[in-house]
Amino acid sequence: MTLDAHTQAPAHEPPMARPAPAARLRGLGPNWYASVMGTAIVPTAGAALSVPVPRAPLLAVWALSAAMLAVLLVARAAHWARHPDQARAHLLDPAVAPFYGCTSMALLAVGGGALALRVPGGVAVDAVLWSAGTAVGLAAAVAVPYLMITRHAIEPGTASPVWLLPVVAPMVSAALGPPLAAHAPEGQPRQALLLGCFALFGASLLTTFLILPAVFSRLTHHGPLPLALTPTLFLVLGPLGQSTTALGNLADAAPGDFASLAVLYGVPVIGFALLWLALSTALVVRAARRGMGFAMTWWAFTFPVGTCVTGTASLARHTGLDAFDWLSVALYALLVAAWAAAAVRTAGGLVSGALPAAPRR
Repeated sequence: MTLDAHTQAPAHEPPMARPAPAARLRGLGPNWYASVMGTAIVPTAGAALSVPVPRAPLLAVWALSAAMLAVLLVARAAHWARHPDQARAHLLDPAVAPFYGCTSMALLAVGGGALALRVPGGVAVDAVLWSAGTAVGLAAAVAVPYLMITRHAIEPGTASPVWLLPVVAPMVSAALGPPLAAHAPEGQPRQALLLGCFALFGASLLTTFLILPAVFSRLTHHGPLPLALTPTLFLVLGPLGQSTTALGNLADAAPGDFASLAVLYGVPVIGFALLWLALSTALVVRAARRGMGFAMTWWAFTFPVGTCVTGTASLARHTGLDAFDWLSVALYALLVAAWAAAAVRTAGGLVSGALPAAPRR
């Protein structure tokens, strides 16, 4: 059973007793960083829209994401210090280890939001968090596949969209680096940062191309995902929307080099993203009819959709088409609804003591 599935107990099981604080800390996994990512993308995506969005709510949600990140960094450090055996077990669990990519993306998302919203000191905050997030992301993009190859016991037909999490992290760096490059010294430093982001774009995209066929093969040969994991189908939207955003931001920073590529790449990729969104939604509706309850995997409805918002907003800037403006607004409405649902259910689980669930042996 995956870490996320712990929050969705079968209907016939009696309610679990409220776990002790020590047990709750022991059950705290890296998947919790997904809640930070999903919260931070709401103000960032809102700031990218051509339609004015009130600044005060965006700043409030960004501040919430920053506070969540600070608390979680401390809690995860305590988890490693007090429960190193469980932390190592998470790394050796093929269902949990990919969530280490969320650590990187949480740092990047909060930093990028600080810059996008022009928070006081936002450039310095973003520079620190982008550097840390990129380093962690590159480490996860190498370490997790290495563990999958050498240590994890992966059965045939078990490929999951969760595998994308560590390899998409460098794409988030590629998307959020160009706005930061505008504050770098002109000449070699700025050019190196922009081309470095383009290299991160390529590294993430090509690795994604290795994983997606395995995921689709699993779906077609072995049927739908388990109910609690069905929301992770939305994770496929992440590399699609984020790569479109990355090229759009590179085109903003260096129009002569990337403007045409941003449109030629982004339009068909967003088309595929919309197709995948429709397919994933149909499978989620199917799972809901079969009793899918709340699980932490609901946070998969947030950040990936948010990247499609920023991607379509980027295409609107570079094509001048109103259709992309309206599409970005529609996707943003979906993002806000998904975030509200996941946030309310997560807060309820924290208050009741059901989250984080104690690990099951």
